[in-house]
This record gives sequence, C-alpha cells and structure tokens, in this order.
Amino acid sequence: MFKNDDFTVQKIPFMSPNMNSYAESWVGTIKKECLNHFIVFGEQHLRYLISEYVTYYNTTRPHSSMDNMPLEYTPRKSGGNIRCKSKLGGLIRHYYRG
Repeated sequence: MFKNDDFTVQKIPFMSPNMNSYAESWVGTIKKECLNHFIVFGEQHLRYLISEYVTYYNTTRPHSSMDNMPLEYTPRKSGGNIRCKSKLGGLIRHYYRG
C-alpha cells in the first residue's frame, strides 16, 4: 500500500515507545478509556468497540490541546433542555442541549 503512493516506511527500534509517541498515546487512550472496561468476545466485538470509540473520540470527546473542544467541532444551541446520549452500554455519556 505504501509503495504504491510513494511513501517510505521508517522502522523504529524494538521496545522503544518514545520513538512513536503519537501512536503510543492513542493506544494508551483507547485502552484506558474504553477497552479496559470490557471483556472482548472476538474480532467483530473488538471492531465494534473501537469503531464506536473512534466516532466518540473524533466528534464529541473534548481535547485539551484544542481548548477542550472536539476535533470535529460544530456549534450547538445555547438554549433548550439538557439531553444525554450514551454509547457502549453507558460507558461514554455525552450531555448536550437539544
């Protein structure tokens, strides 16, 4: 895949997480915030958990480097009732005005 698009793959030394800090940070985040709370029953279940978490991570989870705004920020209404949207059996809850 990478050869077709003129990319070069840079291999990092074995057991050196500081050489790939972005990937290690992502793996740590998804493990702490999602996967450590479930017993995974197969590949399909794992794929479901990861896809639900990735959707949450990109659309609603606040990121401190972005002034606690989500990656895909869309302004919301300022008035209205407070509502709750939950995912992954209630592990992730997001409150919003709607």
